[in-house]
Amino acid sequence: MKRIIIDLARTFENMLEFENQIFLDTFQEDGLLIMSRGLGINRIFAEFLKVYCDPASLVLVLNTTPADESYFTELLEKQGISNPPKIITNEISASERQLTYAQGGVLFITSRILVVDLLTDRVPVEHVTGIMAYKAHKIIESCQEAFILRLYRQKNKTGFIKAFTDNPEAFTSGFCHVERMMKNLHVKKLFLWPRFHASVVSSLKKHKIDVVEVHQTMTPAMTACQTSLLDLINACITELKRSNPSIDTDEITVENALSKSFETIIRLQLEPVWHQLSARTRQLVADLKTLRLILRHLTQYDAVTFFSLVQSIRTSEKLFGQNTGWLFLDAADSLYMQAKLRVYGNVQCSKSSSKTKEDNNGQENSDEDEETTNGLELCPKWQALSEILEEIKQEEDDCVEISPPGPSSASDLPKPDARILICAEDDRTCNQIKEYLCEGGEGLMNKLFQKYLALRAGTKQQKPNVEIGKNKEDKKSSKVAKEDPVSLTLTQMLKNSNVEDAGNDKNGIEPLATSKDIYFSMVLSAMTIIHPLHGCSDPHGMSRTLEEIQPKYIILYDPEISVVRQLEVYKASRPSQQLRVYFMMYKESVEEQRYLTMLRKEKESFEYLIREKATMVISEEQDGKSEDTLVRDRGQKASSSRSGGIEPQQTQKIIVDMREFRSELPSLIHRRGIEIEPVTLEVGDYILTPDICVERKSVSDLIGSLNNGRLYQQALSMCRFYKKPMVLIEFDTNKPFALQVKSSVSGDVSLNDITTKLAILTMQFPKLRLLWCPSPYASSELFEELKEGRPQPNAEVAMTVTAVSSEMPDWTDRYSHGPQDFVLRMPGINSKNYQSILNKFKNLYEVSQASLEQLTQVLGSSVHAQQLYDFMHKEQRVAIETGAAGNSKKNWKGKGKEFNSKKKGVKRKK
Repeated sequence: MKRIIIDLARTFENMLEFENQIFLDTFQEDGLLIMSRGLGINRIFAEFLKVYCDPASLVLVLNTTPADESYFTELLEKQGISNPPKIITNEISASERQLTYAQGGVLFITSRILVVDLLTDRVPVEHVTGIMAYKAHKIIESCQEAFILRLYRQKNKTGFIKAFTDNPEAFTSGFCHVERMMKNLHVKKLFLWPRFHASVVSSLKKHKIDVVEVHQTMTPAMTACQTSLLDLINACITELKRSNPSIDTDEITVENALSKSFETIIRLQLEPVWHQLSARTRQLVADLKTLRLILRHLTQYDAVTFFSLVQSIRTSEKLFGQNTGWLFLDAADSLYMQAKLRVYGNVQCSKSSSKTKEDNNGQENSDEDEETTNGLELCPKWQALSEILEEIKQEEDDCVEISPPGPSSASDLPKPDARILICAEDDRTCNQIKEYLCEGGEGLMNKLFQKYLALRAGTKQQKPNVEIGKNKEDKKSSKVAKEDPVSLTLTQMLKNSNVEDAGNDKNGIEPLATSKDIYFSMVLSAMTIIHPLHGCSDPHGMSRTLEEIQPKYIILYDPEISVVRQLEVYKASRPSQQLRVYFMMYKESVEEQRYLTMLRKEKESFEYLIREKATMVISEEQDGKSEDTLVRDRGQKASSSRSGGIEPQQTQKIIVDMREFRSELPSLIHRRGIEIEPVTLEVGDYILTPDICVERKSVSDLIGSLNNGRLYQQALSMCRFYKKPMVLIEFDTNKPFALQVKSSVSGDVSLNDITTKLAILTMQFPKLRLLWCPSPYASSELFEELKEGRPQPNAEVAMTVTAVSSEMPDWTDRYSHGPQDFVLRMPGINSKNYQSILNKFKNLYEVSQASLEQLTQVLGSSVHAQQLYDFMHKEQRVAIETGAAGNSKKNWKGKGKEFNSKKKGVKRKK
């Protein structure tokens, strides 16, 4: 306790006033902390880690990424923490994990490992001080983190639970979302800290940043392109709403189409009914993504890159005819002409427009490729950036002239505290800025234009049905794009967004040299550093850069809310350090509108949460610290029995494979009051009863298993070892409840169809049952109904069903399946003695020629031997009457059909 008090005193010295208040509120009571982006939730989280880095306490940290773990560990080590947090992954054995738990301190641990350790009692739950959940907005009822907190509260009623997040928008969707989230977290307090909080405003106002706003005006051609793109987006959205009047499209607006979260909005609205949408609707969604990509390139990159993208899309769409009609609108023509105007200028553009002709292949022959660079339009932000750097240089030169000269001639070098940090959107933008500062505007534009002309010359020699601007590497990434858009799912289209962004950068020109994780790019001198805001593998790259570089000037080339606030906190925590921020933004542009929309949405989200907090009803037992709270939540069905609770009911149990803890189903099964026993299974995923074995398949996993034959082997193993084998086909709640879209279903039977393969599978294994569930919730309910009135499974027995077991070996790899199944159905042969028959005799013909004494010796039972001998040699009247059997040895079908599997090349043991 004394150590914690000392750490708290040190903590308050290094934090701002509002951060101290946040820390005290969250430290004293369990709760959910929601802050604005960029206000420093990582600083608050790091201070909690610092306090609990003590062997006397055991604190578990959930929902962190390897990048988060590396950042916090490095930060605490720099501050001199003697017992930094430890990281537990699947590379650490179970015995080592038990020893680590006993040593105490702060532990970063993956959720899947912690769930298994809690269920197997490897974690000393009663000695756990508390659990801290990072990025709490991702913790839903069915996720592993909620499962962990439920298991923790069952056995530990005194430890704390603290959750942290900086994403308020995630709590505004759905009915009582924040209330349900707090119930999943088992907390009763909600702490809201928006940017407009009085304590935050007063604390940051004391040490304000010297901000210089640079509102750059777009060129007339850029403005015209922007207007055309907005008209096209509006036309596509209008057509989307008209074609689907039954779908709630209130959030699908032009304003939302400008935000980065538009893909998420589209997915939530359309994905559940994606299989019911027409091909035109799906193409409209694809067109919206394409138009948003063009709009992003307008404000982000140069004129040559923008025109190359517009031209490649226009040409490829004309060749393939896969657009919904927006290319034939006047706005599309205006977009193309204005984009060309930015590259060729008024004279060249008018010449090319008057001389354009259509050849037989539909391609345009124009004089675009003339090496005329007089009309190349420089990016307006480049010119503004040069002026800012010149102003900084002039100011630093003035400071050097005023200051007295030192003993050496160091005045010619840049001052060490005059570092300049330029923050841009991504790596590509950073590299263009570096090239511009090194080569100048005209030199860079000429270089890009020459690359464009060279690529155009190479493209004209290709066939018309080849996508323009694609190299061999791009063709691999564009295979999905070449497919029929009708057969694509919405998830496939949206998941490839980042890949297409990278691919479209190569449409028309080759990208400048890029690095995978470019944190620092030195240009001009050691005083200028360029850093990307997005696209890095380290989400804490900006924090690291500020700590290591400590710049005097920061130029925000692209506006970002979280970075602006991060700089405010950075300045307030270092009041003596000089800091000037240049905030660059295009005036009256989509870039400005996107920034203002993000501000408005965050403010509305906090206002909504404040109202929810004032009206929400929190149960006194919601924290789960009372003895019977979680028991009632999990045993509602048992407590409502008509028997009045006189007869104690047997505890329900399901054996679950370790690998299944990546899914949501184990958590939901446990929530229904069924105990989970994790073991390593080689046959099946869930053992419900001694007779029922279930193999769970998602739709994607089902398709893959059917294609590679893995499901056949799994079904074969389950049918051999269990009386009631089942395959559970589990669908996603947010995705269509269908294996394939209606348009792909034809009247002809094809072996490549999923339904055909499933039919063949059920014909091959008559015992196999298929279960269909629309969600994991339905699967857990179905499992509970299947277990009702049946005995509980035995984990030791289930673990013996393995490929290397001596009691129940995998005979399918050693013997042919047909004769083996036939032997198991013969009288006198059962699962205990059929192995002896397979080892002793080569084929069924040798079995028929064996004497009664030989069969008795092999089977070890005269009764079983007599039954088998009579079956082989006694005359069967039914067979004679029907004429189905022949007594001649020549007609014996088993003759020569060996038990050994020749195709696998496995020799029979003698």
